[in-house]
Amino acid sequence: MKAILGRFIIAAAAVICSTSMFCQHILADGRLPFDDINTSYAQKEIIDLYNKKLITGTSLTSFSPAKFMTRAEFITVLERLLKLDPVASPVTDFTDVVKSEWYYGPIQAAVQLNLASGTSETTFAPKRAVTRQEAAVWMAGALQQTNGKSANLTAYKDSNCIAAWARDSVAAVSKLGLMNGDEKGYFRPTDAITRQEATVLIYRVLQNKSWATELESEPHKHIVIGWQYGQTTADYKSTILKSNVNILSPRWYFVGRSGMVTDSTEISLVSWAKTKDKEIWAMVGNRSDQEATHLMLSSITARNTAITQLAAMVSKYDIDGLNIDFENVKAADRKYFTDFIALLAERLHGVNATLSIDVSPDLGTDWTEAFDYAALGEQVDYVVMMGYDEHYGGSVNPGSNASLPYIINAVETLLKVVSNDKVILALPFYNRDWMLKQNGTVSSSEFITFTEQNQRISTYSMRPLWNESLAQYVAGYTDNAMQHLIWIEDGRSLIAKYHFAVTKNLAGVAYWYIGGESPDIWTSMSNAEKYYGYSFLNNTTP
Repeated sequence: MKAILGRFIIAAAAVICSTSMFCQHILADGRLPFDDINTSYAQKEIIDLYNKKLITGTSLTSFSPAKFMTRAEFITVLERLLKLDPVASPVTDFTDVVKSEWYYGPIQAAVQLNLASGTSETTFAPKRAVTRQEAAVWMAGALQQTNGKSANLTAYKDSNCIAAWARDSVAAVSKLGLMNGDEKGYFRPTDAITRQEATVLIYRVLQNKSWATELESEPHKHIVIGWQYGQTTADYKSTILKSNVNILSPRWYFVGRSGMVTDSTEISLVSWAKTKDKEIWAMVGNRSDQEATHLMLSSITARNTAITQLAAMVSKYDIDGLNIDFENVKAADRKYFTDFIALLAERLHGVNATLSIDVSPDLGTDWTEAFDYAALGEQVDYVVMMGYDEHYGGSVNPGSNASLPYIINAVETLLKVVSNDKVILALPFYNRDWMLKQNGTVSSSEFITFTEQNQRISTYSMRPLWNESLAQYVAGYTDNAMQHLIWIEDGRSLIAKYHFAVTKNLAGVAYWYIGGESPDIWTSMSNAEKYYGYSFLNNTTP
């Protein structure tokens, strides 16, 4: 009975370990968190990572150090190291990763960030042992250490057994001292990595002081604009609190033909934003009214009226700036529009307010001819590239709302004349469901939110396929004999576009519109903000 009671006390202590500092007291008394690590060469590392909540046992009292680690387990521990969260995305490539399993969220997060891939287009093999060369690839990728040279592998007697796709990664982690061969000089690339081996690997990462410091630091904050549309102020606030948005842009002001500005300011939102340490750049629109906009821009009196009123509203309501969203402007009004923005910028900068302007991708059409990228970029603080509507309601052919190539072309064209620290990339929180004729052309299309998109994926048991060139899933279904196609926007596609913005060192991103997303999107974008905020410079040796 005493033995049973003692066993119960140790098990209870293990539970307490995972949630309190009592774990340190137990270890100080000489007790171990697991009964089976007495003879493990990784005992110190297991205890350290257990205290850091990076690893858990196979039961309350067992760690199973010599047992192999599964692919799902390894990627989960790796994400804990990187401070990433599981993602409940509704879209997956894999038939063997079902939503009810504990590893669904971690695998989704890893795939979205390109930290891991499947064993085929439709399988991840989550319960299969992760091999040493797979672990090397995942670790090198996670730490952004992909510049290893295969020549370094000559030290291993079995270097010719290392797969071509893993050679650079094995070289990288070997050079860093994260993974080594055995005492006989073999790397054993296809052997399953054991739980104690994996623990030592993770532990060694944390011995690099610069990496450890970076992993504990808050990510650098970029501009993240969230436009309000269709939501009440209360709903907007609620969504913002779940997001990483730090710039609010409510649709408060519209300029008419005489320059008079309609005022829909919600003063309560201004005060609320200040308490949440967020700025407000109120949106100023023209209702896409081309003729009224022409009359305002072409009249010096009307232009001055609008500028005076807008500057007065910024001061009166103590808001941080304005976001100009003029669309469907005549090509002939190009100079008038530039003059209007230049004068408005001068007035706003006089009261220390920010001016940003939304522009569309330059496709050589009259729709964007009014935007003089270079001239506007000289005047405003930020130019927001609206990276969507690649295919829109009037398109003859179906297609993506915002494919990665479309985004890349739009931004790189703008960067030719506007500095990257002034450019913000706007991403879509909406999509289109395309209904097709028998010949494949468009019958009609429907504007849908992400929630509506995801409901259709579930309702019609759609099996999305990832299109690498577009960086999007594509899926179809049939309803009432009508063929439908959706170029899906989800966490993975948005992260691909966000990553591009990071590689170009843009000032930030924006989302049209808050409320159009599904809840999982904020976890995905938070993960991207964290992960792409790491540099993992190797300033110290492990």
